[in-house]
Parts: sequence; structure tokens; C-alpha cells
Amino acid sequence: MSTTATKPRTPIRRLPPLPPPEKLYHPLRKRFQLVCFLIFVALPLLDLMRVDIPGKRFYLARFELEINEFAILFFALMFMMFLIAAVALFYGRLYCSYACPQMIFSEWSRGVQNRTRKWVNKRLASLGPAARATLAAVIFYAVVGIASVFLAFVFTSYFVEPRDLVRRLMHFDIQTAGGITGAAVTAITFFDFAFLRQRFCTTVCPYGYLQGVIQDKQTLLVIYRDGTGDQKMCIECGKCVRICEMGIDIRNSPYQIECVHCGDCIDACEQVLRRVGRPGLIHYAWGEQTLAGAAEPWHKRWGFRDAKRAVILCVLTFYLCGLGVALSMRRPVLVQITPDRSVLFKKLDDGRIANLMRIKIANRGRSPVEVRLTADRLPGAELTLDPDPVAVGPNQHIERTFEVRARPWPGSSQINHFRLLAEASHESSPQIFEMTFIFPEGDHP
Repeated sequence: MSTTATKPRTPIRRLPPLPPPEKLYHPLRKRFQLVCFLIFVALPLLDLMRVDIPGKRFYLARFELEINEFAILFFALMFMMFLIAAVALFYGRLYCSYACPQMIFSEWSRGVQNRTRKWVNKRLASLGPAARATLAAVIFYAVVGIASVFLAFVFTSYFVEPRDLVRRLMHFDIQTAGGITGAAVTAITFFDFAFLRQRFCTTVCPYGYLQGVIQDKQTLLVIYRDGTGDQKMCIECGKCVRICEMGIDIRNSPYQIECVHCGDCIDACEQVLRRVGRPGLIHYAWGEQTLAGAAEPWHKRWGFRDAKRAVILCVLTFYLCGLGVALSMRRPVLVQITPDRSVLFKKLDDGRIANLMRIKIANRGRSPVEVRLTADRLPGAELTLDPDPVAVGPNQHIERTFEVRARPWPGSSQINHFRLLAEASHESSPQIFEMTFIFPEGDHP
């Protein structure tokens, strides 16, 4: 029985080394991740974006919003929803590798574990292997534990006022809802970054699966391109597999659910193959059919490759402008005045007529204000609001009743239209309320 001998593969001819690549994605990604981490910490602590559940407030760009301010919340939520979808459509999994807190802290945790193990093995080489492994694990878990407390504090600050949370933390509060939440988040964070890490991305996270539905043939991918047979340039060094945080082989497919398009395999391939005089075989490309490095107009290089993406940009712009307009029209002091018609009018001993009114004042700013009421287009009107102006502290709500008193005047009727002007300090224009004043029938000239 004869056997067919396997044709040996032609060895790759070594060429003069190429210069180092102009761009390495790993350092760029780490710098971007640092910026994203700082943003993650700053958002709740500076009230740039925070939901205060106990106080029933929503903070956006340092604006303190009521939960019932629907227009602002609507535009904010719609903008965020379309932004998430647009990033997935344009750039695939780049959010996961460059900006996602789960990925940032998972990579940090893995790096701390590796560095701790190396440090213990180098500095305490006299200890036995088991002792070194145990000591490295203790140090690693201690560092992750401290980091978990800090991260849990930041995360919980998105929903509880940070200063109140610090007070609870200093008193080891595990009885109230805020304290229990902080303790639970700390435990979950520790378990996640000590044991789960990137497995969360491939088993639990819905965003990774959603991106597979949103992306199309023009979405940014990490592509491996090589020849076949004798034209194959891959030297099978395996560095692209060893360096991958997700533990996959990019040569199998660019559509693996585990691939987050971080670009580490691109750096690894470039650094190895350039030593033998060849460029790397892994690249970022806009879909499988786009040639890497091909000259294209600027708008295509930024991802605007068809009309669908232009429409999505227009929708994003619309919601962002709507959010900006809604925030600009918002007043930090909300005044509501309504007539109390349980009694239409009241006759006073001096012959004047009184109409009862209700006023609600909400100071949604960070400094105290004074609100002064005046009547316009109602001759001789007197307001019994006491005190006037009304002082309202930060985050304070005040509800009062007062009377508007007036005498009939020539030309008045049973129902007379007038205006109440509410002037808040630090505001350039008053809030105007169109009201009606009722006289008794026949009790006017």
C-alpha cells in the first residue's frame, strides 16, 4: 500500500527588516482607556450625569432636573440610545475594547495578577513554589479588594449622593438601602474582577450580541489576510493568539463573538513579521471587501460609507440639538401659580375683593434665591404673600397660599384678565402667569 508524501512547505525567505510600525494600537488604547476611566469617575462626582434615586433628581451637565422633566430626559435617553447603536454600526466592537468599564477593569485586574506573580517570584525566590503562589494570591486579592471598594463607591454614586455615600461608608453602614447596595456592589465587583473578567463579555453582556445584529458589510473589523499554499506568509509564531485578551485566534474569522477589535493582534503581527522584512497580515478594514491601507476620501476613513450612516448622524444631531435647546430653556427656579377656586372671591370689610391663589416654588439650583411677586394689568392690586420676596434655599420646595386684593375700577368686568410676574434673583427675565380676577356680579362700575 503506497502513501502519498506530503509536499514540504517552501520556507519563507528572510528579507531585510522593515522599520517599526508607525502606529501601535495597544498604547493608544491604554491612553484612551485612562481617559474613559477618569470620565467614569468624574461623571457622578461632578454631577455631570447622575440619578439621585432618594432625592428623585436627575443630574445632567450640572443641571439638576426633576424626574418629571420629560423633554430633557427624552432627548437625553434617545441620544444615548442612538449613539450606542451608531458606534456599533460604524466601528463594531471598538467601544468594548476602548471604553467599556468591564473591559478596562478586567484587563487591569489581569495585569495586576501577572505583575504580582512576577514580583513575588523575583523578590522572594527563596520561598517554595506553593508559598510564593499563596503570597501572590493574597497580595492580588487585597489590591482587587481595595479597588472594588473604590469602584463600588463610584458606581453607587451614580444613584446616591456622593457625600451621603461617604458618610455611610465611614460608618460601615450595611443597614440602610444605600449601605446595603454599596456592600453588594463591592462583593459583585470583587468577584467579577477577581474571577469572571472577560468571560462576562462572552456569556452575559447583551451589547456584544446586539452588535452582531447591528453591524453590516461596511462596519470596521479586524481582518486577517494571507495567501494560500506557497504564497502564505504567516510564520505560525502564534503571538497573535498569545497576546489576545479574549483568547481567540483572529485567523479563524473576524466575526467571532469574543473578538472586541482591540488591535493587539495587529501590533503583534506587525512587530514579528517586520523583523523578517514583511508587513503584518492583520489590519483594521471597513468590511471584508475593503483593502487595508487603500486611499479613500476622508469621510469614508471616518466611517461615513453610505447613506444609512449619514441618516444616523442626522438623527444623532437632531437629538443632541433638542437636548441642548431643552437645557437652555430650563429655569433653575420653577414657579407654579394656580387660582384656588374653592371660593371664587371674598368680600373684605374695606370693600375690596380678594381672590385666593396657590404658589409652588422649587429651587433646583445650588444657591439660595429670592422670588418676588408683582401684579400687572390689575389697577391697585395688593398681594398678601408674606414674606415678599420669598427666600428659597438650594433644593428646597415651598408651597404657600396668598390673596390678590383689588377694587373695581372703571371699565372692569366680572372676569378680568391680568398677569402675575414672578421675578427670581439671578434671573434676567420674570416668569409670567396669565390669570383671571373675579368680581361679584354687578359689583363693578
